Amino acid sequence: MMQTEARLTGNSPAVIALGEVLWDCFPDGARFGGAPANYSCSLAELMASGSVRLLSAVGDDEQGHAAEQELLSHGVETSLLQHSSHPTGQVFVQTDSKGIASYRFAEHSAWDALQWHPELEQAARECDAVCFGTLGQRKPESAEVIRRFVAETDSGCLRILDLNLRAPWFDEDVIAASLELCNVLKVNEEELCSLAAMYGFVGSAEEQLQQFCSHLRLRCMAVTQGDSGAALSDGNQFCSCPALPVVVRDTVGAGDAFAAAMTLGLLHQEPLQTILESATQAAAFVCTQSGGTPHFPHV
Repeated sequence: MMQTEARLTGNSPAVIALGEVLWDCFPDGARFGGAPANYSCSLAELMASGSVRLLSAVGDDEQGHAAEQELLSHGVETSLLQHSSHPTGQVFVQTDSKGIASYRFAEHSAWDALQWHPELEQAARECDAVCFGTLGQRKPESAEVIRRFVAETDSGCLRILDLNLRAPWFDEDVIAASLELCNVLKVNEEELCSLAAMYGFVGSAEEQLQQFCSHLRLRCMAVTQGDSGAALSDGNQFCSCPALPVVVRDTVGAGDAFAAAMTLGLLHQEPLQTILESATQAAAFVCTQSGGTPHFPHV
């Protein structure tokens, strides 16, 4: 069993993502993105009911207005989206022959300048889950707002850290501060190796996830492993799932969709194996699409 229960009542969770919103600039054009934005769009697409909001910032520019419309088109509420004098963020994306993406982020973007407002305190205390990463904390101003927001959530809230390490925009202090705040952790296999080295943890992925769950007092921890699939542990039970055989268009947003589906399963207290399989399916679908915020098919 997970160490504590989520506080969700009924079937209409309130989820808030924190961090960057930007445009992924591919060689053939720009597509809407940013890990928290991808996560928000995927979660809103997957949820039957409830609310998904994004705490971020965009510029008063054409890309900022377009970003807000993109969020709305997926069902993401924009009441917490701030408007900044800085330009809307951009990241320049290259993909290799296997569809694996690499990123170069523009500096001094709107999402680097988040501001704290009184209504954020109430929003934090009312949400059932919050998702954040390290990239959104690359500047002290936004880092302070993100950490304060997470800290203001109540003890029953899922505090999901999707580590999302993007060199050179992180250091051990940012990682440590984020790990202290979270109760659910999602990493990829490279990030797991980095964290294990930081903490001196050794052994198999199962053993390392168990060590992290115990040491950090996590409800659960997930690791995505590319072609090898993914794994999920609550410190007692360990589940694994193979990658689904799909034709990969690109991998942008796949991890964010995984985190979104995992969030939904955790909120509804589904079995770990069910959560993992649903998250793997969501990630696989996004891999077949171009960009990180495709519309999901609804049956």
